[in-house]
Amino acid sequence: MACQSVAAVMDEQALLGLNPNADARYRQRAMAYFEQLKESQDAWEVCAEALAKGIYSDDHVKFFCFQVLEHQIKFRHAGLSGVQQQLIRETLMKWLQCQLMNAQPEKPFIRNKAAQVFALTFVMEYLTLWPKFFFDILSLVGLNPHGVDVYLRTLMAIDAEVVDRDILHAPEETRRNTLIKDTMREQCIPNLVESWFQILQTYQLSHPELTCQCLEVVGAYVSWIDLNLIANDRFVNLLLSQMSVEELREEACDCLFEIINKGMDPMDKTKLVESLCQVLQSAGFFNVDQEEDVDFLAKFSRLVNGMGQSLVLSWTKLAKSGNVKEAAETLQAMEAKVPLLLQLLVHEDDDISANIVGFCYEYLHVLKQLPQLTDQQKANIEAIMLAVMKKLTYDDEYNFENEGEDEAMFVEYRKQLKMLLDRLAQVSPELLLEAVRRVFTNTMQSWQTAPFMEVEVAIRLLYMLGEALPASHGAHFSGDTAKTNALQDMMRTLVSCSVSSYQHSSVSLEFFETVVRYDKFFIVEPQHIPNVLMAFLDQRGLRHNSPKVRSRVAYLFSRFIKTLHKHMNAFTEDILTRIQDLLELTPPENGFAALLTSDDQLFMFEAAGVLIVNGESPAERKQALMRSLLTPLMDAFRLLLAKLPLETEEERQAALADCLSHAVGFASRTSKAFSNKQTVKQCGCTEVYRDCLQTFLPALSCPVQRGVLRSSVRSFLHRMIICMEEEVLPFIPAASEHMLKDCEAKDLQEFIPLISQITAKFKRQVSPFLQQVFMPLVLAIFEVLARPAEDNDQAAALEKQMLRRSYFSFIQTVTGSGMNEVMANQGAENMERVVFTIIQGAVDFPDPIAQKTCFIILSKLVELWGGKDGMVGFPDFIYKHIVPACFLAPLKPTFDLSDAQTVLTLSECAVTLKMIHLKRELEFIQFLQQEYLPSLQVSPEISQELCQVVQQPDIKVLKNYIKAFFQRAKL
Repeated sequence: MACQSVAAVMDEQALLGLNPNADARYRQRAMAYFEQLKESQDAWEVCAEALAKGIYSDDHVKFFCFQVLEHQIKFRHAGLSGVQQQLIRETLMKWLQCQLMNAQPEKPFIRNKAAQVFALTFVMEYLTLWPKFFFDILSLVGLNPHGVDVYLRTLMAIDAEVVDRDILHAPEETRRNTLIKDTMREQCIPNLVESWFQILQTYQLSHPELTCQCLEVVGAYVSWIDLNLIANDRFVNLLLSQMSVEELREEACDCLFEIINKGMDPMDKTKLVESLCQVLQSAGFFNVDQEEDVDFLAKFSRLVNGMGQSLVLSWTKLAKSGNVKEAAETLQAMEAKVPLLLQLLVHEDDDISANIVGFCYEYLHVLKQLPQLTDQQKANIEAIMLAVMKKLTYDDEYNFENEGEDEAMFVEYRKQLKMLLDRLAQVSPELLLEAVRRVFTNTMQSWQTAPFMEVEVAIRLLYMLGEALPASHGAHFSGDTAKTNALQDMMRTLVSCSVSSYQHSSVSLEFFETVVRYDKFFIVEPQHIPNVLMAFLDQRGLRHNSPKVRSRVAYLFSRFIKTLHKHMNAFTEDILTRIQDLLELTPPENGFAALLTSDDQLFMFEAAGVLIVNGESPAERKQALMRSLLTPLMDAFRLLLAKLPLETEEERQAALADCLSHAVGFASRTSKAFSNKQTVKQCGCTEVYRDCLQTFLPALSCPVQRGVLRSSVRSFLHRMIICMEEEVLPFIPAASEHMLKDCEAKDLQEFIPLISQITAKFKRQVSPFLQQVFMPLVLAIFEVLARPAEDNDQAAALEKQMLRRSYFSFIQTVTGSGMNEVMANQGAENMERVVFTIIQGAVDFPDPIAQKTCFIILSKLVELWGGKDGMVGFPDFIYKHIVPACFLAPLKPTFDLSDAQTVLTLSECAVTLKMIHLKRELEFIQFLQQEYLPSLQVSPEISQELCQVVQQPDIKVLKNYIKAFFQRAKL
């Protein structure tokens, strides 16, 4: 009958929707039913009954019932009646009892969910309602395999709820969890440990999966229970015996690792590690080369790493506390593991090797701290070096042209090896230098017959010395003569033994990387420059058959040229001729794949610019060379720009616009070569860049692809303002007019820095232009800011916020450049409108960055126009609007005085008040005391206090006081 009654109570139609293949209508109904059962006071009880009596055989329905129960325990436990809480306990135990009798266990996902519900109930009730939780479960389960499985899963779920440090808990939960662990230690941990021992012993042959689960439980709990319960002969011998069982040994390894990792007295830790090692060694585990199971060896390597790191930690503690004898014993124990460390480090499987790197790194750190090294320790260092050098080598399977996950893992592993190499350099730089020199010299002598991986690693080791043996500003070829001579010898060999011709991309890349890392070598021995230049310029470098190599070499070439430009005079014109075809703009329709991408070409144009500008030719020659570099770009630009408006296909338009943008970018990049010592004017290049401006500016009025074109021309103008001085000014008005037409928020936001840059650089010179452009620019900004936007359109809101900030920073630049006539000459109405936007920005928008800028502007305006001979009517404006802004802004609820940016805004607010006092003196104090502060209901005592502070000469006093003033006001 009970079956019938429950079936009648549960919504069978809704349950159909739990099947993953059910249609959307049923699934929606199931979701609604779930919500209904969750929120009801007692409807969930039908799920409890269904579980207790095993009514449903459908797995999805069982899972659903556990989910409903889980919700009650997790979120509504306190509101349940005593009877209901008892019902949950009984349901769980009845369900568990059913498991013992079932021939087949439930699916793992149901057992996991059941374990979660058991664990949640335990967390809620162990300390109060169910202190015999474990006793009840163990009494019921005994050694029944299905029951043991649920018991072990429950223990892991409890670990996740109570112990797992990766899960963040509220302070209250943390206190509760601590209390649970303390109570468990007192009441039941010895019984649990005994149950684990029985499970491990009983099932190691018949049920390896249960044994593995149990080992995982021991590993999880060992970190916080009494270690003596586990680290004893009976238990450890059992674990060690399982190290010899193929299905169990990986999990046994992990369990031993957790035992070793347990915090304890350093001498006890040393003894534990040593006793464990003795047993492992006598059982033959240290014979790594006879073991074929790499998965086990990876776990074993992690265990040895844990043992090694534990010994290092013990040694550090003992050495610090002055226990000389014990520290020496621990060091001896550590050194005894080095042969095993080396076997694992040099193992052909990188995972096994990577797992021991931590111990290796820390062992080297110990050696670094010793006053003197023994011969054995020096031999260890050398052996580690050789292992690292061997492991840095690529294997045959590495796919250089299509790097996937395996390749990415090897690159990461190489980074770990580099850390070891750097640490070796700190312990014994002489040994490292000598070892690298030996490997490098031997390999270079026979590079023609050596496999690529040996050649690559030899050059890579030379490259890595650059970081392992630090030198300030790359000055590897001055100072310490032993190091300098060794590096110089190796570099001389590298550039003169023709290894740059080796036919493998990894060797080519390593060659150029190393040449550029040690580019200062060529200052000492410039006779090698021609050979290296040829390698850069021919099929070994920029014309290599691998696009990856060509791309990287383009960047390295520009760096090489920048460092050594003083040594390039003899080769400048030859280089420019040889790279001419690499500087061609590739139009989208030619169909040929260019040797270099447009990004790579940027580096080539920069290098060409550096060669021309820094050469020793007279100005006329520099001008001719620069013109021949830039004229092809201008010609191509004119042709493409004429085509663009006629093109109807969107995709073709975009390709043409990209190409035009690249042309401007290349021209722009050449200008990076100029400096204060070599200006555009001194090099005679003004006219060439003026021609570029005349060529590029018409793109601003192109009706299509405006965003791309405007952006590139704007960037070019920025560069020209820096390089061309006032020669650029005649081009600015027309450019501005085009850029202000049909603007979007982003266009304006990017245009304002250009105007600000001109204002800051040329100041008075551009005052007439600024007066002319000021209102059109401001009105364009107002118009964009006033455009309606959807309430939830965050992108539009952010764009407006950024535009507002740009606008305020533009006004700040104008007022800060001392050109008050720019604003003063806009007419009273316009002027008032602008100043009101500044007041509004200071008070109404909760954006501390913009507010701070607004207060800086207000302070500047008071300084310019607030004095006795200032602007007519401005003092009135100060009292009506600026003073209130200084108080209303900080009083806003959004003005967060715990936020650092807001505190900076408040600081500028204080500066504004101080500036008003400087300009208006006693009149301002009287206004505060008699009119304004009383209107805010500020008491006379506080008013007087504030006015006294405002009159003090030290602004810091006011800044500190005003923060406290507003903190009090907000209470």
